[in-house]
Amino acid sequence: MDEPQALIDFLSSGASYRLAGAAVEQIVTHISRLFLVGDRVFKLKRAVKFSYLDYSTRERRERFCRAELDLNRRTAPGLYLGLRKITRGTDGSLALDGGGEAVDWLIEMRRFREDDLFDRMAAAGRLTPMLMRDLADAIAVFHSDAEITPDRGGRDSLARTIAINDENLRLAAPPLDGAGIDRLRAASEAHLTRVGPLLEARRRAGKVRRCHGDLHLRNICLFEGKPTLFDCIEFNDDFACIDVLYDLAFLLMDLVERGLAEDANRVLNRYLDRSSESDGLAALPLFQSARAAVRAQVLGALVRSGGPQRAAEARAAAAYLALALALLEPHPPRLLALGGRSGTGKSTVAQALAAGFPPAPGARLLRSDVIRKRLAGIAPETSLPRESYTPAASERVYAALGEEAERTLAAGYSVIVDATFLRAEERRAVAALAAKARVLFTGLWLDAPDEVLARRIAARRGDASDADLAVLQWQLGIDTGPIAWQRVDAAGDLAETLAAARALSATSGPAPSSS
Repeated sequence: MDEPQALIDFLSSGASYRLAGAAVEQIVTHISRLFLVGDRVFKLKRAVKFSYLDYSTRERRERFCRAELDLNRRTAPGLYLGLRKITRGTDGSLALDGGGEAVDWLIEMRRFREDDLFDRMAAAGRLTPMLMRDLADAIAVFHSDAEITPDRGGRDSLARTIAINDENLRLAAPPLDGAGIDRLRAASEAHLTRVGPLLEARRRAGKVRRCHGDLHLRNICLFEGKPTLFDCIEFNDDFACIDVLYDLAFLLMDLVERGLAEDANRVLNRYLDRSSESDGLAALPLFQSARAAVRAQVLGALVRSGGPQRAAEARAAAAYLALALALLEPHPPRLLALGGRSGTGKSTVAQALAAGFPPAPGARLLRSDVIRKRLAGIAPETSLPRESYTPAASERVYAALGEEAERTLAAGYSVIVDATFLRAEERRAVAALAAKARVLFTGLWLDAPDEVLARRIAARRGDASDADLAVLQWQLGIDTGPIAWQRVDAAGDLAETLAAARALSATSGPAPSSS
């Protein structure tokens, strides 16, 4: 239903907001009208009804306005200011929060710069590693606090998503490739068969929660210097009450599709470092693929509508379909270990290499410094006292590294282990882990002169490592024994170090025998 013209005219006038003469911009979507005036945005839900959404009555619009306000205040309380009532007086005139009957409802929001939307920041190259870290932290906290919804999600929910995607993709073929749609359906169902028990176990364990539901870059902004999630789904519990990793998968897929695989890898690894969700990794390829297929079928619907952007939308839909297929391609996992004394740049090299390991968004980074902090129950950047670094504590750290590496490899993802590996038994153990998992192994040893290591350690700020110059002196006194790993000169230019490490990491030892 079209909104009454009198209502649109009222909301298009600055005087209605007690800002006479102020310009009012309007943005219209298929479910909302946004009125932008001054430093505020007023959101009107349109009187529409679809198979997945019903705003057709005033009572429903009020209910969903209240729900949207409450749910988005979980992550963006500074953006969502309140609910405004549009009233009609006895003389028939409209007012905001007047004394007459309510004719409709508005959500009042604080306005932010369009250039601070993360999709625009991505296009402008403004997404930094620190922003990705802070974003992952915000999502991890949000998910940990979100309401558990055990009656939703799980295997059957994803099966319905796969079926709906398939049905709608076929409506857009041609121009979408029918054979590709067939392959996607078969691959998705095969993957679902493998991970279905895992999805049910996660549902029973409380991993299905009232999430964001539409967590892509355009629904994230930089507000007051922090990544802020907004515009979550309030109108359909099937879309919002999902596995937390399915929620995260939309963001990861969005970054990968934009060619920002390294950013996606940073988000995933930081999220897993700050949460207890590593057990769900085996389902992540299917989660990301389903998200890409959703985008393909939405764009396919726009193609069918015959709008002016039909050709561009058809190309985009085909690209998302291809991505959905590519995300499900099998890739044998590998294990890469980076060793060397503090200051050799192991963590920098590991992060630079990680996104290049399929499947998307790349390898799991397991860093001893981060694992040590997790075992202590503190954030990675929080310092531990010197007495925490005992031989017994180090043994626990290396044992935890091995256990998580083994689980990750079993889930189908490659692993990069970042630790000093100063002792021969530590190097033997990580190589033995690869043999046990029957994956290819590469060990790289980073070297640099003592004075270079000391200079780098002294310059560190805000890092998970607690190593200082005293720790370096202690490390220099350890007899490492013979080191058979391939050596990388890490003394000079970072680009040269990365190039050497990348070339060596492309080679591996022989595939472990069945024994």
